[in-house]
Amino acid sequence: MGSLETERTTTGWAARDPSGVLSPYTYTLRSTGPEDVFVKVMCCGICHTDLHQAKNDLGMSNYPMVPGHEVVGEVLEVGSDVSKFRVGDIVGVGCIVGCCRNCRPCDSDNEQYCHKKIWSYNDVYTDGKPTQGGFAGSMVVDQKFVVNIPEGMAPEQVAPLLCAGVTVYSPLNHFGLMGSGLRGGILGLGGVGHMGVKIAKAMGHHVTVISSSDKKKVEALEHLGADDYLVSSDAEGMQKATDSLDYIIDTVPVFHPLEPYLSLLKLDGKLILTGVINTPLQFVSPMVMLGRKSITGSFIGSMKETEEMLNFCKEKNLTSMIEVVKMDYINTAMERLEKNDVRYRFVVDVAGSKLDQ
Repeated sequence: MGSLETERTTTGWAARDPSGVLSPYTYTLRSTGPEDVFVKVMCCGICHTDLHQAKNDLGMSNYPMVPGHEVVGEVLEVGSDVSKFRVGDIVGVGCIVGCCRNCRPCDSDNEQYCHKKIWSYNDVYTDGKPTQGGFAGSMVVDQKFVVNIPEGMAPEQVAPLLCAGVTVYSPLNHFGLMGSGLRGGILGLGGVGHMGVKIAKAMGHHVTVISSSDKKKVEALEHLGADDYLVSSDAEGMQKATDSLDYIIDTVPVFHPLEPYLSLLKLDGKLILTGVINTPLQFVSPMVMLGRKSITGSFIGSMKETEEMLNFCKEKNLTSMIEVVKMDYINTAMERLEKNDVRYRFVVDVAGSKLDQ
């Protein structure tokens, strides 16, 4: 059980500019301390946010940048004050690796809303070292932001749960929407959306997938277990579904109108935004007022919720639907992700890839 006093180097795949093209990049991991865990990355999911950040879509990217925040790895060494983990544990790391620990969000187990949170990549740690993500051989992470992966869960299946899974679980948990018998909508059937269907169904909900076309209808109904499927451009179908849903989890990460979906909500229904969009959304106020409806947002989930979600998925035998790729395919995978050409999440086999080529 070393103190991790020595700095280490690792190789990851980094974007150098807003082209978003990734290539090998060797760098020094941040200085480590007694509460840190040294993790060998096994695999890492590819999230739409990785695409936004690599291409500077949000106007806040710093280069070189190693993306990746759905990380599953093996603990190789722990600091002297680490109590939660042992060498050999299989663990997960999500979107956040630091917080202030003394604000209201931090004190209430909502550290993802801390104004001083530290992102897994494209940020700076407390020692001034840039944070880099999971498209790399290894990471050093504070034990607070590491979770144990329940025994028996396949690492590559777990990776997307660390962002996509908890992004759905957290609002259902927070807004009291975990009881059976609710009628929910999942808008957009990508990485987050497909886990939304699975998790909501496992909670006993009647689930309607809402999509822009019918090309995923068979998959939604027959493979994911959704109960209904709505095409947003089908005026007749949308009209029939008016006032039918208790909530909609909106996973769409690009601009889209809100009014068609607000009309689907019952009295006191909630439209929960989870997609990162860099253009303003619009709606007319009567769409909300005449039904006491809510437009709200939810951002990933807390470490506590992440642990709860993993245990829930283990109990219900829920897995993500993935396409596993090697690191040398990463740029093609990002291009395909931008075209929505993946069912439903790419996961990079980091440990099985040659990172320096």
